[in-house]
Amino acid sequence: MEADVLTRPDRLWSVDEVMSSPGPVPAAAGVYGWHFDEAPHPDLEGRGLLYVGMAPRSMTSRVSRQNLRTRVRYHCRGNAEGSTLRLSLGCLLGLELRRVGSGTRMTFGRAGEAELSGWMRAHARVCWVEHETPTVLESRLIAQLDLPLNLDQNRRNEFHAVLKDLRAAARLRARELPVGE
Repeated sequence: MEADVLTRPDRLWSVDEVMSSPGPVPAAAGVYGWHFDEAPHPDLEGRGLLYVGMAPRSMTSRVSRQNLRTRVRYHCRGNAEGSTLRLSLGCLLGLELRRVGSGTRMTFGRAGEAELSGWMRAHARVCWVEHETPTVLESRLIAQLDLPLNLDQNRRNEFHAVLKDLRAAARLRARELPVGE
């Protein structure tokens, strides 16, 4: 079953391996799963698979150019504005969300994003499965598995309200602070 590839993978890949060139992640459509050897928040019992995502995203207005490789790598080195996983992890780890640039984008700033990337290098591992219809597989996995870091389609998860509230509070605080770097 496809879920087994993500819940009980033969291999988990480190951030450094994913970021190597050419890297192991295929430039294909599919679903990826993030595993952690340390829970990012004391209220999370979980270790192991805590989040799934997919690429490309379904978009009504344009065709996404993302694939597993680009999406997984973005989670490794991107920022909270473009990665819901990074936003959730940073909020759970207590990093300060800030408005940056023109003031409409929100990230953890250079220092916070670097700290988050370091935490992910130390504690996060990823696996993936290629799939023709990643939206279907991702929805099925979210419905079947305990994935506390997924918010979309996951209101039934008992950690949903905690994570949603933490993210909302971080955004509210960021709006009250001056624009950062």
